[in-house]
Amino acid sequence: MELTTFTTNPRSLEDLLKEAKNGKIQLPDFQRSWVWDEDRIIDLLASISRAFPIGAIMTLKTGGDVNFHPRPIQGVDEKTQYPPEELLLDGQQRLTSIYQVAMRGEVVETTTIKHKKIKRWFYIDIRAAIDPSIDKVDAIFSVPEDKKLKSSDRWPSGLNLQTQTDEFENLIFPICETFNWNNWQRDLITFLNENGTFGELWSDVIVPFEQQFISVFRGYDVPVISLGKSTSKEAVCTVFEKVNTGGKALDAFELVTAMYAAEGHKLRDDWYGDGKSKVGYAAQIAAFNSIGEKKEGVLSKVDNTDFLQVISLFHTRDLRLAAVGEGKQGKDLPQVTGKRAALLNLPLSAYLTYREKALLGFERAAKLLHMFSIFYVRDLPYQTQVIPLAAILADIGQSWESAAVREKLAQWYWCGVFGELYGSAVDTRIGSDFMEVPAWFEGGPMPKTVLEANFHRDRLLSMRMRLSAAYKGVNALLMKSGAKDFRSGQKFEHTSFFDEAVDIHHIFPQKWCLANGKGREFDSIINKTPLSARTNRIIGGDAPSKYLEKLEAGSSDAENVDPKELDRYLESHLIDPILLREDKYETFMSVRQQKLLDLIESAMKKQAGSDQDDEGSWGEQVA
Repeated sequence: MELTTFTTNPRSLEDLLKEAKNGKIQLPDFQRSWVWDEDRIIDLLASISRAFPIGAIMTLKTGGDVNFHPRPIQGVDEKTQYPPEELLLDGQQRLTSIYQVAMRGEVVETTTIKHKKIKRWFYIDIRAAIDPSIDKVDAIFSVPEDKKLKSSDRWPSGLNLQTQTDEFENLIFPICETFNWNNWQRDLITFLNENGTFGELWSDVIVPFEQQFISVFRGYDVPVISLGKSTSKEAVCTVFEKVNTGGKALDAFELVTAMYAAEGHKLRDDWYGDGKSKVGYAAQIAAFNSIGEKKEGVLSKVDNTDFLQVISLFHTRDLRLAAVGEGKQGKDLPQVTGKRAALLNLPLSAYLTYREKALLGFERAAKLLHMFSIFYVRDLPYQTQVIPLAAILADIGQSWESAAVREKLAQWYWCGVFGELYGSAVDTRIGSDFMEVPAWFEGGPMPKTVLEANFHRDRLLSMRMRLSAAYKGVNALLMKSGAKDFRSGQKFEHTSFFDEAVDIHHIFPQKWCLANGKGREFDSIINKTPLSARTNRIIGGDAPSKYLEKLEAGSSDAENVDPKELDRYLESHLIDPILLREDKYETFMSVRQQKLLDLIESAMKKQAGSDQDDEGSWGEQVA
């Protein structure tokens, strides 16, 4: 078991800020930018001034195996004095807020609570700060960049703080001078003496303010959890996610980006483009699967981590083959995987070797999924199965165009879908499929995914929701097998699919089923099929016998359909026209269940299973 060493010690806030300023404390490059608004900053300053805890921060000692590209805290000069000794994993927002306000000495670029960008200076009213009846949060305030406030309840005539003299006259302390208090106080004493007010203000106002605000602020300690140099990349990722639950979720891509940046490579530019001439992989993958003006193509949810996983499969396979060559066996062989731990150990050299191959894999995956009549991401059975699909297609080269290879590839894909094998805990399956499927194409044994896939006929009755992979799979198979729209007679190819707004609709309409007391099985995939939106509007809630008559008669916005042609359209959906025309719901359900089962068996090239008593058979249920 891997142990992560760490220490927990309180450290002076002032020292932490100084170390941030000189670069000894920096951020790992995966950290997001500073984003706190002025209200949160004021609340934080008030908490410190009252000696309230603001939470621990967490750092990682540099110099170990984890080599993230560092960057200074926002507002610190890029040309820092020292190389980083620690990287700040948790506490960036708090430490940056305090640094920006109390040590940087420049106007703070922040936002309002509604995210409007503003520039502010932060002050504390000295008299209010020592008044026990006034909350510290009400004593602290901000002013615009020009240091002028318009009239308000507190300052009816407005407030001008443009010069130090203005600050002294109003007894308003700039928080940016907190760690320069001695100098500011010296100038204040000179001003008070010159104006003859030193005696009345010194002991009653200035000294209490120093004790109650300045000393508390400068003496404030922050608990610091410091992770040792031996901490692994995966541990850093896990720890960051645990302590940063309120912030941006950290993924492997961000960590890998920071590691590659330390070697001079800009991974973000590869994925997102450089904003100039370089087109990122994200845009290229989007172009592979886009159809017309639609943005939600079949690969539209492929993300940067998916891309790295494909590359990791190639790299970890290389490691495994090398280990085999060294005579290693069994548990001594490294796993072929795209798990996070593997991504965090993906060397830049492997990424550079396989990135173009991975891109090619996704291009071929988009083409193949279109051949399977899967055009839209919401109709994609499994997002997770795209990863091994892209890796396999990248690996087998031009042989993916072979009819024999495509036949086996289709069998593997549909076994994954109807066996519902890519729903959860898929990391091991992804790796094994990447190894086994290409070998199968070359005469090797059948992959586990094909061997283990099993579909039961009763599953057709429970497939009611679009979230089900098998539900989406039946829809795709119907379109792939040549289903034609009831009204137009068009096949659901990619052009008509988007032009006609195709979706899955009821054959016996829901309204009719409820009115005639049919059970919830009417909502299963057995009673659904792909149809255009226009056709579904004509169907409405009528009995099939009625809406078929309407289709045949035509209307002002729809041509009439020849009855014989309409029968052929129905048959293309595995619907018996006679049963539909006679509204024979029970017999229709039984017959179509078997036809859909035959379609699935043909795709899987396997006979479907059945329960011992065959309770899933529609015919037996209604007998």
